[in-house]
Amino acid sequence: MKRVVIMADGKGMRWNNYMGIPKHFAAVNGEKLISRSVRLLAKASKEFEIIVTSHDKRYEISGSRRYEPLNNIYEIDRFTEELIVSDMCFLYGDTFYTESSIKKIIEEEAEDILFFGNQKTIVAVKIKDEMLFRTHVKQVKDLYLQGKLRKCAGWQVYQSFTGQSFENPIEIKEKFILVDDMTTDINSPCDYETIKI
Repeated sequence: MKRVVIMADGKGMRWNNYMGIPKHFAAVNGEKLISRSVRLLAKASKEFEIIVTSHDKRYEISGSRRYEPLNNIYEIDRFTEELIVSDMCFLYGDTFYTESSIKKIIEEEAEDILFFGNQKTIVAVKIKDEMLFRTHVKQVKDLYLQGKLRKCAGWQVYQSFTGQSFENPIEIKEKFILVDDMTTDINSPCDYETIKI
């Protein structure tokens, strides 16, 4: 894998500046969430570039490079278009990853696109085929801008990729690895309080 991009340039609306910090800086076992992700990735492999996307200069994390996305209007824009390459992975910056989840994400082979998560949340997207991923992201964004979709995020990309109707509930099918016992999504203070140690 060439590159891992940790998406951390969201608006944090549900977090609402809890504790006066961005959610990515919430500490678990005394370590910031974002720093933990960078550390676990660097420990797992020295071969790929680790990029953290953020316009906030506080996101200069040792072992990674901060990048300011050129376009970040819609949720789907978190998949920073100019950073997409074949043989890469996107991770969500507001997720608590265990060491075993990072290992699984890195070691699982993607034939084209592979999603990781649980019944509620996608926590990683591994991309082998850059053009295929771009095609599905563009389709979802175009439909959203035409008013044909209510949301345009990772789940809609998964629906597009697996040929699901956007009118039906999302169904986890092929090309999805469940890591629900290895990760915790932290969107709100309540999420954080359940795992804070």
